Amino acid sequence: MEGVWDKKVDANHDGDGLRDVSPSKIRVDDNGYTNYIFSKKSFTIYNNSISDDDFEIFRAFLEERTQIYPSDGKIPCKLVAAEAKKVLNHFVVYSKDSNNPYFESARLALKNGKLALLRGTVKLYLGKFTTKYWRKKRFTNEINFWTFQVGLLDHILEHLGWIKNKETRDWEKTLQWTTHSKDKMKFEAICTANNLNQLLDFTSENYFEGTRLREIFNKKLKRGYDVDISDIINVALFYDNLVGKNTDEWNEAWGSFESTTNTRNARITSNIISLCRYSLGTADYLEQVSNALDKYYDKILEKNEFPDEVIEKICKTSTQWFKFLEKHGIEATRNEIYAFLIDQLKKQPQHVKNLRSFTKKVLTLLNSKYEYLKIRFEVE
Repeated sequence: MEGVWDKKVDANHDGDGLRDVSPSKIRVDDNGYTNYIFSKKSFTIYNNSISDDDFEIFRAFLEERTQIYPSDGKIPCKLVAAEAKKVLNHFVVYSKDSNNPYFESARLALKNGKLALLRGTVKLYLGKFTTKYWRKKRFTNEINFWTFQVGLLDHILEHLGWIKNKETRDWEKTLQWTTHSKDKMKFEAICTANNLNQLLDFTSENYFEGTRLREIFNKKLKRGYDVDISDIINVALFYDNLVGKNTDEWNEAWGSFESTTNTRNARITSNIISLCRYSLGTADYLEQVSNALDKYYDKILEKNEFPDEVIEKICKTSTQWFKFLEKHGIEATRNEIYAFLIDQLKKQPQHVKNLRSFTKKVLTLLNSKYEYLKIRFEVE
């Protein structure tokens, strides 16, 4: 049906039109409803293809090749988040020193807590809204701060060695890191932007309105790039692990789906259809991973299948495993990986369940908005 959703939408940047959102089937049921049926999708990057061989899936899981996370940069989130934490910690230090000229500004900035100063990728990372895998494999080049205390933020950034680009008006800093797999030093410049213009759109007395998970989802659902869809999926599959305040934020975030579907905007509808397609595609693959783990998890203890040199190779794909190996040796590392696999045997099926439940709920909501047109969207 023309005009209800966009058949071609942007996948990576504005105007690329690379994502095709066409149904694979159209069926009219006995009640006169037109059912638009879409196929499931999976993210495929750098020619990584999904294998049907369970042992190959198991090996790929150990080497962290199973899950794909579209990114909007090249720097590991861990490094970018570490820089953000330095800035946030300075806010805290200033807020505790009544003799500091920025004392009142810092206290005001921290009214809703440190993480309320952030949004976007780094907020998801530091807020621990996602799995450890996402936090290890997601990359970005940007920190998005969200505060009215512009002078204080600029002062802290300059103090920490950031340099302001006079043309873009962004603050920039070059980070360096070593990858264990290739033992090469890489360099990358990152930018941080204070979204003051967006802040001025709000009239609430709460200076930090717009930084919660609901607002992050709202932006991602409207834009709908691959990276946005992937980020939402990786929060959704993890939500049962969220505790305390984060659980409340997840429950509140459902409002972003309600508000965006209410618009019946063609692009947003297309983005939500795509979200459901990729969500179910991801769930199916995680189920394959879960089955492979169940079949082969104890193989890690067999030296004929995983000799010492293979364990060392696996460790080079992960900073955590690499450091553990250096400190404790090969046998302790082998046993630690085994314990990790046992833990994943419990978590992976729950992630699958979460995604399928989430997708069903989203599709039900979306279809309710088009009941008056007697159309339904399905993914199979």
